Amino acid sequence: MTDASTGRVVVNRVMSLDGFIAGPGHTMDWIFEHMTSATFPEVMAATGAMLIGRGTYEVGKRMSDENPDYDGGARFVLTHRPPDEPDPNVTFLTCDIEEAVATARRAAGDKNLEILGADVAAQCLQRGLVDEILVYVLPVLLGDGVRFAPPGLDRIDLEPFSNVQSGGVTMLRFHVRK
Repeated sequence: MTDASTGRVVVNRVMSLDGFIAGPGHTMDWIFEHMTSATFPEVMAATGAMLIGRGTYEVGKRMSDENPDYDGGARFVLTHRPPDEPDPNVTFLTCDIEEAVATARRAAGDKNLEILGADVAAQCLQRGLVDEILVYVLPVLLGDGVRFAPPGLDRIDLEPFSNVQSGGVTMLRFHVRK
């Protein structure tokens, strides 16, 4: 999918030890008990654009007052329902997943495109559009919520290439085998 002159398509996830990326009711406030954008600044520096699912965008809007300092470049939201009032900081896309990834990659330039949102990430993985998965594992058990991968996702083989710990947060990185 990529060559040496372009960034990678990276699914970026924060996950509880029991495999949830959001708690019951899509809560994500537990994340900021353990990390900020300063925890692994090299990830933000390598990111040129973000492709976000509508649900994740809505959760992020509710949380923006708590943690407004993450700047991953241009933001694109893939949705079937663009909002009535536009957000000047976001481009809403209603196209298919391949076109959405291509659009966001162009905006990312030679930096990475970060994929956020369970459904968007699953669609990208199912279509072979992902180069890397980056997971921040936090020291918490949520017991319920939104799982890392939705039911029905086919097997995807990964190759681990990095793991780093900062405080209680462990960052795991995997290449997606094509």
